[in-house]
Amino acid sequence: MEKKQIEAIKDTFDKSLQHYENTDIEYWYARDMMKLLGYERWENFEKAIERAVTGCKTAGGEPENHFREVTKMVALGSGAKREVKDFMLTRYACYLIAMNGDPSKEEIAFAQGYFAIQTRKQELIEERVNYIERTLVRNRLKESEKRLSQNIYERGVDDSGFARIRSRGDQALFGGNTTKAMKAKYGVSENRPLADFLPTLTIAAKNLATEMTNVNVETKDLFGEPAITKEHVQNNVGIRELLVNRGIKPEDLPPSEDIKKLERRAKTQDKQVKMSGGFPSDVEK
Repeated sequence: MEKKQIEAIKDTFDKSLQHYENTDIEYWYARDMMKLLGYERWENFEKAIERAVTGCKTAGGEPENHFREVTKMVALGSGAKREVKDFMLTRYACYLIAMNGDPSKEEIAFAQGYFAIQTRKQELIEERVNYIERTLVRNRLKESEKRLSQNIYERGVDDSGFARIRSRGDQALFGGNTTKAMKAKYGVSENRPLADFLPTLTIAAKNLATEMTNVNVETKDLFGEPAITKEHVQNNVGIRELLVNRGIKPEDLPPSEDIKKLERRAKTQDKQVKMSGGFPSDVEK
């Protein structure tokens, strides 16, 4: 998600923010939040609220402190008005709703970062959104490599062979630099995966090459380490050529922050939002 896009979405979220009178409690109306999170039907969003309420209970929270049912008057096309059901949602309530959504949707990924950051500072939200996007791509790479490991095991390659195949793929992607050389360049310890320090683009490139290898190993029924190594190297060479043609050399991209550190920081933020206060008992329904 681009910086300008994040700024625009943040501005929209900020404009929907409400403050409960005579307190520092922030809240959002559910019908406003529904639109911000990309839902079109109230019935579907109400189900998302119900899942969030369940999550609140499971986490030991008090749902009534964060989800307050209210009624609002809305104008009809004829000029008349009618009452509709709505909710006042605290930051924690909105956070739970977002966490139950699909983070591959830009609105949901942004909301997860926005509501986890108490200060709503732009740079922190950007960091959180980038972390979510990077984690999604990193998890996809883990899944594709797991599938490749299973595929080649069934075709006569053991764990050591899998490590060699993956290393040869890295060497092809990084212009002759081995995995060990890239770890040394990025200052990564021997016992940590290189991918935990790669930028999102490079992780995505590795994933695409690995998925291509999976497809061709299965469709061509490749067998043995030499044939599968050749296939994986060719796919990484192809991805590298695509990037280089666009002026990008994977080995020249700067490393990203250790994804484990980002994960720990995200967990701390999540804990803070969970501990945030709720509505006082006198909120009228």
